Amino acid sequence: MQARFRPGDRVLVLELNKTGHQRTPFYVRGKIGEIVELCGCFLNPEDLAVGKTAGPAVPLYRVGFRQSGLWADYVGPPADTLYIEIYDHWLAPAPNPAPQPVPPATA
Repeated sequence: MQARFRPGDRVLVLELNKTGHQRTPFYVRGKIGEIVELCGCFLNPEDLAVGKTAGPAVPLYRVGFRQSGLWADYVGPPADTLYIEIYDHWLAPAPNPAPQPVPPATA
């Protein structure tokens, strides 16, 4: 499987409602992060946990999340970032941020 994302890409962590072994923490699901690096391609650990040892290698990314974006009551420095490794099938391109309004011109 080819890597879909590059460092700097904004991604949305999906809520897949899967049962069994999952490596994606609940507190990042539905949140937007930024790809930091491609860690490589590996067999899906969710399949390996149930004995499925064949299949395509899946890209694994290191994704950064501002902690203030994860926890509403976070009071630490604004640049504090949490890094988590997440497999490709849990990620989607993040929607573009809303454009900022242009202030009116002054004469």
